[in-house]
Parts: sequence; structure tokens; C-alpha cells
Amino acid sequence: MSETYIVMDSGLRRNDNYSFNLKYMSTPLKEGEKPVKKFDTPRLLRGMKDVLPTEEIFWNTVLDTVSHFAEVYNFGRLRTPVLENTKLFVRSVGKDTDIVDKEMYTFEDRDGSRVTLRPEGTAATVRAYILHGMLNQPQPVKMWYMQPMFRHERPQAGRYRQHHQVGFEVIGADDPAVDAMLITIAYKVLETIGMETIVHVNSLGSPESREAYITKLVAHYKSFRGRLDDDQKKRLAKNPLRILDLKDEELADIKESAPQLVDHLDDDSRDHFMKVLEYLDELEIPYMLDPHLVRGLDYYNRTVFEVFPVADEDKKSQSAFVAGGRYDHLVEHLGGRDATPAAGFGMGVERIVSEMHRKNIKPTPAKRPQVFVAHLGELGRRSAMVLFDELRTKGFRVRECFSKSSLRDQLAMANKSAAPFALIVGQREVIEGTVIIRDMESGIQEIIDMKKAVGALEKQYAAKEEELGSLLYMPEKIITDEDEEGEEEEGEDGEKSEDDKVVDEVVKEVEGAEEEAKEEKKAKKAKKKTKKKDDVDTSAAVDEATEDTVDKKE
Repeated sequence: MSETYIVMDSGLRRNDNYSFNLKYMSTPLKEGEKPVKKFDTPRLLRGMKDVLPTEEIFWNTVLDTVSHFAEVYNFGRLRTPVLENTKLFVRSVGKDTDIVDKEMYTFEDRDGSRVTLRPEGTAATVRAYILHGMLNQPQPVKMWYMQPMFRHERPQAGRYRQHHQVGFEVIGADDPAVDAMLITIAYKVLETIGMETIVHVNSLGSPESREAYITKLVAHYKSFRGRLDDDQKKRLAKNPLRILDLKDEELADIKESAPQLVDHLDDDSRDHFMKVLEYLDELEIPYMLDPHLVRGLDYYNRTVFEVFPVADEDKKSQSAFVAGGRYDHLVEHLGGRDATPAAGFGMGVERIVSEMHRKNIKPTPAKRPQVFVAHLGELGRRSAMVLFDELRTKGFRVRECFSKSSLRDQLAMANKSAAPFALIVGQREVIEGTVIIRDMESGIQEIIDMKKAVGALEKQYAAKEEELGSLLYMPEKIITDEDEEGEEEEGEDGEKSEDDKVVDEVVKEVEGAEEEAKEEKKAKKAKKKTKKKDDVDTSAAVDEATEDTVDKKE
């Protein structure tokens, strides 16, 4: 029989997502034994995701690629707070958008103000631009970010309520070359990662030409009012362009026969758009004109674009990796100076990582450690810790496992790490001021002076690279971290693998030397004790002789 207790005094409350209930264990209690309390296993909130260390290599591939393009194109990194005043998003994104209407995480702060976990990055970037006087810097100002965003939407593959977004923003330039540059960056980042994509592009024109178009669009859909449901009618009334976002197959014929934005552009917007397309042609960026692409945020004007995976046979991966466009009036709308053109895009990291798994795209290999430092005995561990820090300071990629005492386990980990060299320090090496340097591939090892270890390692590593080529990245075929540490791999008929046999030989050799060192230490201790006893005996003899001499004189 079990009983449940709720932790009330700590301020925690039971809910369906994260349980802090304390339960008595249901096993029978022995006489006088007190019940053991334990926590229920906590669960993730719906729509949230842990990124484990084994997944980080995929994330690093995205971040490293993005960082490279940001550096090449001279974008500075921006970090903004995760919490912003709710008014920022209502004014920028639009009060009638799905984000503000349904998806924002908004709550009242202790001072009564309304705050929101940021749902997107552009509004905060513009706020920072205005607040910190960046309009007085040389224009344009180019910024990028990679930050978590929050939207209370239906979770699905690659889309979470907390998701991470890479963003590139250019504020202070209206040239169509900027639009083309941003599209190129987005496309090339994905291409570098290994994805085949296509750009969908459209123009929303100026606010004035868009209003004229909306009037015709509403009239078109109203002629089919009887086929619209309540949600579609609501969109048509509040934000008519958003009705083009609908993927309802039953309304496909209405959508296809609707007037198109590109046919209602003002002259300046048309010229701007044509130049963007000419740049894309020159850069050989694959794109298609998408007359129904309108984007879901109110601040966009002129060029809008999204980047999709090229359709494959299963068609399971058809949501966009990237979405962006021009927002020439947002700076002014949020309180900045007049006429500050801007453009940018956002890129979903989880969406990209999910596609990498689906398409079996290999991430950039992790950097390979150059050396593994192993120890034997407490004296060896202390000396190895000092050696490890010295190697780290000198710039070596170095691994260790000071938490393990077994040399065999450490050398097995050295094999798994793919480090080409291992430095081994035992008690004997500490006493003699030496260290064993071992080539993990050939098995050749030598004893060198501890003070010369760094220099010797540098020379041997350089020679190894000259022989085998670059050792920067992990080899493709290595033992994974999921393998049990120290677990013996067996060959045919239950025999140990060659690697294990080599490890056994090294362990035997080092531990044999360790035993010799212990014996030598014991011998020295015994010799010292004997010498001390001899010294005592000699002193006593001298004293006795002195007393005899005194007695004779008397």
C-alpha cells in the first residue's frame, strides 16, 4: 500500500507535466524500519526538448557554419534578453497575427507590467538598434544571433515550443543587393551543411500598393463566402493576406484564381524586386516565384522569401528552414528615426538538425584529442593532473579520466578517444621524474624526462601528422561513447581483441614497474631504518666509551 505526499511548503505544486510527489516505497518494511521517500521521475513540459551531449555535434555543425558566414559577411553577434515588454511584439508583429493572438507566452510581472518570452528575434534586434543609438553608427548595421524563442503552438517534428533560431539582420540599407545577399547567405549555409534546397520568393510591395491589392483580394474571397469556415472568415476580416497562408485543399481553386500581389506592385517595388531576381540569377541561386507567399508578420514589405527542402519522394519534409524579408518601416514604427530600411531572416535550428538526421547528413566531425593523460596510483594521479594542466595551457587538445584508478580502464578510454598518444604517469615515474609516452597506433613507447614531455610530444605529433596527414578530426570509425567503459571486446571464439591484448601488455608493464618502485621504496625505507638504528647504536657506544674514559680518569 503506498501513500502520496505533496510538497506544499516549498512552493511546489503538482501538475500534469512536472511531478514532485513524494511516495512511500511499496515494499514491505522490516520491524523498526522507516519508510523511504522518493521523487517521481520528472517529465519534460509538452513541446520542450533536451539537447543531449551526443546531439551537440549536430548543433555545433550548424553554429560553426553560421559563424563562418557571419564572419565572412562581417555580421556582429547580438544577444538580447529572453523577456521583453509585451507591447514590443504587439506593435511589431501585429495584434491580429497568430503569434500575438494565440502563441505568445505572456504573463504579468510583479510590478503589474505584461512581459513575454520572445517569440521571434527581429523586434528585439530593432529595439536594441534604437535603444543603443546604433543609428548614429556607419550604416548599414549588420547583426546576427542564435537564441531560444518561445511559441505556444502545436508541437511536431522539428518544431518545439522552445526552439532556437539563427537570425541575420541588416538595418540601414534599402539596396536590393542586400535582399539578394541575405537570401544567398541562407541558401549557402544550408548547402554547406549538406542540404538541397530551393528559395521561394515574392514581393509584398509598398504599404499603399498592398492596401489596394487587399481590397481586391477580400472582394474575391467574399464571392466564395459560403465555402469559408469561421476561422477563414476571421482571417479575411482581421488580416486578409493571412488567408493565403492556408493550406486547405478544399479552397485550392479559390486561392489559385485569386489576384496576385506581383501584378499589383507599385513601380519602385517592381523595380526593386526585379533587381533582386537578377542578382539571384547571377549568383545561380535556385528560386521560384511564389505568388501566395505573404509571411505571417505584419512588419514585412517588398521582398519576402522562404527556403524549403527540395521535394523528395516521401514528401515528409516540406516546412521551411528559413523565412525572412524586408521590413523598411519597423524602426520608425518602434520609435526610431524616419525612413530606416532593413531586412533579415530567421532560420530554425531544430528544424535543420531534424532534417540532418532524416537525410543521414553527417555533422562536422568532432576535433580529435591529441593526447590522453593516464595515471597509476595516488602519486601518479597528482603528477598527471599537473601535466594535464600544462598541456592544456600549451594549447593541446587533451583528455583524461582522473576519476578512475584502474589503468586498464583509462587506456581503454584512451583508445576510444582516438588520441594518437598517451602519457602515462605512475609512482615510479614520479620518483624518477619521468613519464611514459606511448604511440597508441603502433604501440611503441618510451620513457622520457618529465620536464621534456611537452617538447617530445610536439615533435612526435608533428611527425605523426606528416606521416598520416591531418589529425584534427575524429576518424570516421571509432568506438562510440555509448560503449561500456572498460568493457572487453571479444574476438572470435570469445578471445580478446587485439586492442585489449595491447592494453593488457601495457598495464602489465606499467604495473610491474609500479611494483618494482614499491619494492625499491620499501628497500630504501628499510635501509634508512637500519642506518638510523646503526646511528643510535654508534651513539650509544660513543656515550658508553666516554663514560668508561671518565671513570678511569677518576
